Amino acid sequence: MYGNFQQHLAAELDGIEQAGLTKHERGIRGPQSAQIVADGAEVLNFCANNYLGLADDPRILAAAKGALDEWGYGLASVRFICGTQEQHLELERRLAAFLGTDDAILFSSCFDANGGVFETLFSAEDAIISDELNHASIIDGIRLSKARRLRYRNSDMADLEQQLKDAADARFRVIVTDGVFSMDGYIAKLPEICDLAEKYDALVFVDDSHAVGFIGENGRGTPELCGVSDRVDIYTGTFGKALGGASGGYVAAHRDIVALLRQRSRPYLFSNTLAPSIVAGTLTALDLVEGSAALRAQLRENAELFRRRMTEEGFDLLPGEHPIVPVMFGDAALTARIAAEMQRQGVYVTAFSFPVVPREKARIRVQLSAAHTPEQVERCVAAFVAARDAVATA
Repeated sequence: MYGNFQQHLAAELDGIEQAGLTKHERGIRGPQSAQIVADGAEVLNFCANNYLGLADDPRILAAAKGALDEWGYGLASVRFICGTQEQHLELERRLAAFLGTDDAILFSSCFDANGGVFETLFSAEDAIISDELNHASIIDGIRLSKARRLRYRNSDMADLEQQLKDAADARFRVIVTDGVFSMDGYIAKLPEICDLAEKYDALVFVDDSHAVGFIGENGRGTPELCGVSDRVDIYTGTFGKALGGASGGYVAAHRDIVALLRQRSRPYLFSNTLAPSIVAGTLTALDLVEGSAALRAQLRENAELFRRRMTEEGFDLLPGEHPIVPVMFGDAALTARIAAEMQRQGVYVTAFSFPVVPREKARIRVQLSAAHTPEQVERCVAAFVAARDAVATA
């Protein structure tokens, strides 16, 4: 029986390879850090979401190790049966207080959080209006809901307003956006979105995975940066990026929203909750974020240095203030050659091309970390220059 199916799979995989879209996973030895060993070679890492450099922070490691002794290895069940520990409740309280919401609920990942929120809260009488560049987890989560689905062009407020008008007959409307669009490093126009939400009586949903911990004066994300924290109804996010880089996600929202998710959200009800060591490490990550702005300041300095030096060297960068810095090359094959040459230069980056980004918009997405030193940032710039020159003369 498997024979025909195996041939089908082989053809699909061959098509992916022929299109140049095969995703190759590199083996890393040791912890995630600014400098890693990938495929047996020591390289500088400029493509991780380790924004604050906490993935190998000794304070987080100590908390996680201690939790293994105090709380055990895992919960072995879902929370409403026998899987809630006091530290899980504490993390929810801390997270809600940090973001300024009534309550919060933990999920195994932000993908699960986004997969469990729309189906629970919205039905066929409602309308979900989503930015066209939202993360795949949002797209998949919306598909699970019976609500009417509308899309607006990325950050196009005129188009968003038209979609709100088109959904005027809906019982409830919700505007859904990433706080940061991860392929571009662009920050959503949250003040304008909130203005439209108030004008048309809509809710506002923000997935702030690429912002919480390091964007905003206190690291509370894009709503804090944009001054609209009290105008956002539903936050989702992850602990797998700035807040330690492990795993886990959450929804933070009004009390009744969280209460209904506890009763009906399928990923919450039917999946084991976070491992105790991850909860303990995340609590420590929150302590570090709330206790000092030094890592956020270092991250900003590194991003500013990289943008300035790359501009001086004549590279085409997408504008912005986020530590995601897309270096644009346009042609997919050229971009892949540049990335491969940079690996030979000792700098680990990844090329992105269609269908991940639009045609003729191929790029290398550089991600800065507070763990990078200024010297390492300069080495990355030098590697870009050397790779560009090597490819041009090949």
